Order: sequence, then structure tokens, then C-alpha cells
Amino acid sequence: MTWWRDAVVYEIYLRSFADGNGDGIGDLAGLRSRLPYLRDLCVDALWITPWYPSPMADGGYDVADYRGIDPMFGTLADAEELIEAAHEHGLRLIVDLVPNHTSEKHPWFQAALAAGPGSPERERYVFRDEPNDWRSVFGGSAWTRVADGQWYLHLFASAQPDLNWSHPGVRTEFEDILRFWLDRGVDGFRIDVAHGLVKDPALPDIGPEHEGLVEPPDRADHPHWDRDGVHEIYRSWRRISETYGGERIFVAEAWVDRPDRLARYVRPDELHTAFNFDFLRCEWDAGALRTVIDTSLAALGEVGAPATWVLSNHDVTRHVSRYGVRAARAAVLLMHALPGGVYVYQGEELGLEEVDLPPARRQDIDGRDGCRIPLPWKGSAPPFGFGGDPWLPQPAHWQSLTAQAQEADPGSMLALYRKVLALRHEHPALGSGSLSWLDSPDGVLAFRREPGLLCVVNVSGCGYRLPEAEVLLASEPLPDATLLPPGAAVWLNAGFHRS
Repeated sequence: MTWWRDAVVYEIYLRSFADGNGDGIGDLAGLRSRLPYLRDLCVDALWITPWYPSPMADGGYDVADYRGIDPMFGTLADAEELIEAAHEHGLRLIVDLVPNHTSEKHPWFQAALAAGPGSPERERYVFRDEPNDWRSVFGGSAWTRVADGQWYLHLFASAQPDLNWSHPGVRTEFEDILRFWLDRGVDGFRIDVAHGLVKDPALPDIGPEHEGLVEPPDRADHPHWDRDGVHEIYRSWRRISETYGGERIFVAEAWVDRPDRLARYVRPDELHTAFNFDFLRCEWDAGALRTVIDTSLAALGEVGAPATWVLSNHDVTRHVSRYGVRAARAAVLLMHALPGGVYVYQGEELGLEEVDLPPARRQDIDGRDGCRIPLPWKGSAPPFGFGGDPWLPQPAHWQSLTAQAQEADPGSMLALYRKVLALRHEHPALGSGSLSWLDSPDGVLAFRREPGLLCVVNVSGCGYRLPEAEVLLASEPLPDATLLPPGAAVWLNAGFHRS
């Protein structure tokens, strides 16, 4: 079985994970010091958000040099040593690739500004004499005018000019960037805005609708989202990855309007997996959850690809705040019992909630700071073992949520995640495969994984009588092993016997 089909991938928002040099910003040295923690958590791979040199207009997703490391994080040598150290701990490493746009400080864009209209340098981006009505996902026009009167396209911030993927030099450049990092041993790439690279060359107007950062396109033949031309690019990338050993993979961040559109990105000759944003966005409702699970498995199964499941990431409100702690604990058991791979966002294993920062302390262009607060590791007061004075402030009450505090509590969120992930690796029913739904009343999700595991999630307001079976793991203590309280989940032994 290929490792990526059922991997548990841990997302690291590097600035907020661990600070190794005491400047208040997470870095490669800090991450390396915490590899034993990640190994013991029983994750399979790490996905690191952009570590490249960047002005940080959008948290590193405005890249000025795709072959370097930003000095705030360390050096290229530090990155190479981290890759090797991760492998020594049995962890694979996936890096973020940002191909839709560069930073305005990228040498290519600076050369384009200097060269002027009609120049070869401007052909690498999307410059026009007149703008259309496209809008940035961060608000306002998607076009900015430069000194000579032309306009350039930026579907995100004005500091992130979009590349022109019809230009052969752009394609060649990114193929070389892939090889640069593959040669250094990375195990794969998470592709930012994978659905956005190709634009309709006619640049037609869209109309008054505005689409947000985490909203799929709502129309067929959209002029800049999910266009068919992206698939040719990914087929060429897949061919490159397959010339390297060790199953190097691609993960798509693709916001699309239907599961069958998402499945197109993970056909056998394209990318390997894709984030399941329908699951992430789903409300805590049994019917809605089952619909998302069924449609995801069906669509991806048609192309032989595994599903992935995710509850939180660096762009959305943490799920403890969306669901509440009780439901968040149950969601852990649900997600990890489903067939396919799983993504865990740093700090969710600690039960961290969204933090409402005062406006004066916010730094993100789109207000996403609340899910990016530096992690609390130990101690009774900030910075909680993170390092120096954290770049975003930590709440004082996080003293009860530090990794150190939770180590000593068998009922903590950290203890639950460790039990879930350990059992996920031990039990042959978990990971890849299929599921079969069991009859259950409204508000209860119950399904079987073979061999011999039942998952029951009670999303209703009433207790649910469980079948007679050994309780392997529950999201909370069960005073009565035959009754599942509202808001709880359980894994049951359904006949599997360890040899």
C-alpha cells in the first residue's frame, strides 16, 4: 500500500510552531527540536507552510525566491538538515508550493516593471492596458495600475501578481523548482491555489458576484477558477515526480464546486490527493456529514483516489470554536475512522480555540490571525516555552492547554489524539479501504470498517443504545458502556482479534 493513501499529515504553520533562536518567530531550528514530539504523536508526514524568502504580505504566500529559505526561518542548509532529521524520525516532509503568483519583490516582477509594456519580461505575468471587473479574494479590484499606465492581475493581494501560465518560461521555471527540492529529499508538495493557475485568455467580465477565499466557484466555465488547462500542468509534474524514488507526492488545494470536479485533479496521471474542503466546511449535523462522506468517497473512488479529511487549517476558524470542545473530541474519532488520509493542523491536538485578537495586534491581510497563535509548549505564563516574545500574543489561560500540562492528564485532548493515532496505526480496519453504513436513528452516524471495527457518533440530543461490544476508545468517559451520550463518539471492537 502506498504511504500517502492513508497518511496522517501534520500541518506546520512555521512562524507559530516553535522558536529556536528566541526572536519570537517559529523557525526551522525550533521545528527540528520538536520532531520527537511529532514522532510520538504518531503522524506520518509534515506539511510545512512556505519557508521561502518573502516580504510576508500574505504570511509567506508571496514568494520572492522559490529556491531559498527566509532568514527569519534559517538557511538552506538548515532546511536540508531538517529534511534528513525528519526522515531519521520516520517522518516524511511536504513543502508548500505557490505557483499561481509570486511576490511583487520577485526578480521577475521587478524586471517586468522595469522593462515596460510589450516586453518579454511582462509576458511572464498578466499585464493589460485596461482592467476587467475581476475582484481579489481579499476584496477590491484584482488589478493594480503601474506607473506607465498598464494594469497587472492579482487574484489575491496586490503584492501577489499572478503568473501567466500560458508562457512556456513559467512552466519550465516551476519544473526546475520541483527538481530543486526533490533533489534535496522532500517527499512532496502541497500546491497552493491549485485550481487557479490557468485563466481564460479573453479575460471576460464576471459580473457582480464576489467569491471569498474559502468559497468554491459557483459557475461552470469560470474564467479564472478550475479551468481545464490546469490538468495538463499537473500531468507534466506527475511525470517529473515519478522519476524520483520513494513515492514523492502532490496535494492539491483546489476550491471547486462539486466532488466530481475535485476528482479530476487526482486522476491516476495527475496529483495524488486533494484537500476535502466540503468536509472541513460541513456543519456538525449527522445528515450533512453523511452526505459529504458519501459524495466524497463516491467521486474519488471513480478515479481510484483516496479521500482526505480535515477539520482545521491556517485559513479557517479552529474547529474547537466552530463545534465546541465536546463535539470536537467526537469529530476526532469520526475523521480518523473514515477511509483515506487525514490532515491535523498544529495545535488541534491540544484543543486550542480561535483567539479573538484586538485589532492593533492583528497582522494578517484577511484577519486569519486567530488560528495562527504560537503554540503553548510548557510553563504557566506566556510565551509557554514557545521561545522569545511571540509575534502574536498567547492567551494567559492557555496554561492549562500546554503540551506539558496535558502530558499528565489522561483525559486531555492530547491524550485522546495520541490514543486515536496509535490505534489508527495498529488496527487493520483503519486507514485505506471502504466503509459500510449501519442502520441508526436520525442524528446518529454508525458505520463498520473491516476487519472488525465499528464507529458510532451521536450528533443527536438523546442517548444512543450501543450494541454489545468491547469499547476500544471513546471521545469521553462512558459511565454506562452500553449508552453513548449526546455529542460523543466511540470505536467498538466488532470481532477483530489480535494475533
